[in-house]
Amino acid sequence: MKKSFIYTPLLALCTIFATVSCNTSKNTNTNLPKDISERPADEDSQKYEQAQLDKLKASIESEASREKCTNASEWTFAPMGTKACGGPQQYIAYPKKIETALLPRIEEYTQKVKAFNEKYNIVSDCMMVMPPTSVKCINGKAQLITAEQ
Repeated sequence: MKKSFIYTPLLALCTIFATVSCNTSKNTNTNLPKDISERPADEDSQKYEQAQLDKLKASIESEASREKCTNASEWTFAPMGTKACGGPQQYIAYPKKIETALLPRIEEYTQKVKAFNEKYNIVSDCMMVMPPTSVKCINGKAQLITAEQ
């Protein structure tokens, strides 16, 4: 009888300690995900922003090249992107008939590249990209012609 009298308080004490030690504190930061799989993409990272720029650029280039080039007079070109030192990164050829839809997207891309360069202190080669003189159709694709060609 004495043994059960000693073990009962000891068992109760162990139960209380186990309950108190297992009680976890609540996370007061409700912005954090409960699981890593629920973590959102890091929209503030340079790598993420570069991927978004690359995606937009590829979309613009794809849209511009959808049309088969059969008559060079139906095509034109525009500067696209901006180097950190200034000036365009490249020029893109596109059909004149999609100009009103495409030029705002090219301008959007250029502005986003400029903001990206400033935000991340990007350094470029500062080499000037010379504007093309014309567009030529070669095997159904628009090719930009520069003065040297």
